[in-house]
Amino acid sequence: MPFGIVDCKKLEVVPGTSFMSDQEDLPPEYSAVPRELLKHGKGRFSHLILIPQPSDSPNDPLNWPQWKKDMILIIVGLSAAVVGAFGPMLGPGFVEISAQLNITIDILSQSTAWLILTIGLGLFLTNPLAKLYGKRPIYILAICIMFACSVWGAEATNYSSFLASRIISGIGMAPYEVLVQCTIGDLYFVHERATRIAVWNLFLLTGIAGGGLVSGYIIQYDGYKWTFGICAIFFGVLMLAVLFLVPETSYRRDAVVVVPVQDEVVGDAEKAGTQHVHMGLAHEHDTSQAHGEKDKHLSYSVTRGSAEEKHSYLQSLRIFTGRYSYAPMFKVFTRPVVLFFYPAVFWGFLVYGTTLTWIVVFSVVNGVIFVAPPYNFTVSQVGLISLSPFILTLLGEVISGPLNDWICVYLTKKNKGIYEPEFRLVLMTVVTVLGTVGFFGFGATIHYQTHWSGPVLTFGLANMSLAFASTCVFGYVIDSYPKLNEEAFVAINARNLLTFGLTYFVNSWLAKSGALKVFCVLGALFLFVCFLTIPLWIFGKRIRSWIGRNAWLQAYMNDDF
Repeated sequence: MPFGIVDCKKLEVVPGTSFMSDQEDLPPEYSAVPRELLKHGKGRFSHLILIPQPSDSPNDPLNWPQWKKDMILIIVGLSAAVVGAFGPMLGPGFVEISAQLNITIDILSQSTAWLILTIGLGLFLTNPLAKLYGKRPIYILAICIMFACSVWGAEATNYSSFLASRIISGIGMAPYEVLVQCTIGDLYFVHERATRIAVWNLFLLTGIAGGGLVSGYIIQYDGYKWTFGICAIFFGVLMLAVLFLVPETSYRRDAVVVVPVQDEVVGDAEKAGTQHVHMGLAHEHDTSQAHGEKDKHLSYSVTRGSAEEKHSYLQSLRIFTGRYSYAPMFKVFTRPVVLFFYPAVFWGFLVYGTTLTWIVVFSVVNGVIFVAPPYNFTVSQVGLISLSPFILTLLGEVISGPLNDWICVYLTKKNKGIYEPEFRLVLMTVVTVLGTVGFFGFGATIHYQTHWSGPVLTFGLANMSLAFASTCVFGYVIDSYPKLNEEAFVAINARNLLTFGLTYFVNSWLAKSGALKVFCVLGALFLFVCFLTIPLWIFGKRIRSWIGRNAWLQAYMNDDF
C-alpha cells in the first residue's frame, strides 16, 4: 500500500503500473524479443529501447527526420492556437457587438454556447473518422471549414448569418482539440512525447488566453468583423501549410514478429541431447541425459514489415491513403462513450471540464463586468485583461510539466522502482489552491469593487490552475490507458457539452444573482471535483486492475475484434 494507494493482488501486473528501471517495463508485444534485436534511440538516448518499435519502412512516420516531425507539430500546433483564440475572441466587445447586431448580450453569449456545443458533438464524429481513414483528410477538411467560416463571419450582416457561421465553425474546431495529441503519438517515441504534448498545450492555452488580448484592440479600432478577417488570413496561410506540408501520420506498421528457426544438429553423443533457446543474452539450458534426444538449436529472427520504397513528395500529398482500423464502425464510434464511464476518464472529464468551463465563463462575463462602473474599461482595456492569464499560463506550463515528472521519478524511487500512474495526481493540490483563490477571489473582488488588479490577478490564477490540471489529467489518463488515448481525449473533451450548458445562461444568472454568488457556486463545485482525486488516489490501482480483468471491456476496446 505505497503512499496510501491500495494494492491489488489479482493481477501480476496491473495495467499502468510499471518498473522504471532501465526499461524493464517493456510492453508485452516486445517482451519476448531479444533486446539486442530491438531498435534503440540515438545520441544521448542510445541506451533507450524505442517504444513503439518503428518498422523498416521509410514511410513509417517514426522513421521520418526530426525536422519533419517538428515542422508538422508546429503547423498543427499553430492551427490549434488560432482555433483556441477563435472561440473567446469576441469576449472583450460583447456590449459593442450586441448593439451592432441588435441583440441582447444574453443572446450573444448564447452564440458562443452553440459554438461550444457543436465542438463537443463534432468530436464524436471527426475523431472516429480520423481513426478509420486517417488524420490528413480530417485536418484538411477542418482547416478549410475554419477559413470559410472566418470569411463568412467577416461578411455576415445579420445575427442569423453570424450565428450560422459560428455554429458550423465548431465542426472545424473540434479536430484541433483532440487530434494534435494523437498526431504526437504517431510521430514521436514515448520518451519524446511529454515535451511535445507540453508544446501543444502551450499553443492551445496561449491561444485561448491571448486571443482576447489582441481582439480587444481590433474590435475597438477596426470593428469586430476584423477579428474574423485576421483569423481568415491565419487560417488561409495554415490551410496551405496543412495541404502541402502535413502528410498522413497514421500508419499501420506490422507488429514486431519473432520467428523461431529450428536447426537439428547430431552430435557425437547422440543420446545426450541439449536444447538451447537463444534469446539475446538470455538463454535456457536444459540437458537431459535420459531422454536420448537430438540437439535442437532454436534461434530467432525479427520481422518488422517490408522495406517498401519511399513515397515521393507528390505521393505524400494524397488525401486518402486507405483505412487504418478494421474494427466494426459501431465500435469505433461508441468506444469514447464506453470509455467515458471509466472512473479515471470520468474524473478527468470533471476536473478538466469544470476548470476550463469556468475559465470560458470569464471570457463571456468580462466584457460585461469591466465596461460597467466602477471600472469603466474601454474594449481594448478589457482585452488587456487577458495579459494576466497569458503570462500565468505560460508560467504554469513551464513549471507543471517538469515538476510533475520530477515528483513521479522521486515517488518511484521511494516505491522501490515501481511506478504508479496515481503519482501524476500529486499536483492536484496546486490545482486546488490556485483554482480556489482564482474563482472565489474573482467573485469577491468584483462584488466588493476592489482595485482592478484584484479581479485581473485572480482571473490569471484561475487560468494557471488549468495549466497544472491539464498536466495531471492527461498524464494520468495516458499512463493508465496508453492504447486508448484517442478515445479518452474525445470522452474528456465532451466537457464542451458542460461548457455549452453554463455559457448559455451565465450572463442572465450573473445579472440576477451577482458575481459573488455566481463565482462562489462555481468555486464550490470546483472544490468538490478536486476532492474526488482523493478516492481516485486510494482506489485507482484496484480500478485499473478490475478493468484489466474485465473480459467484455478488453474485447470491446480491442481493434482486432
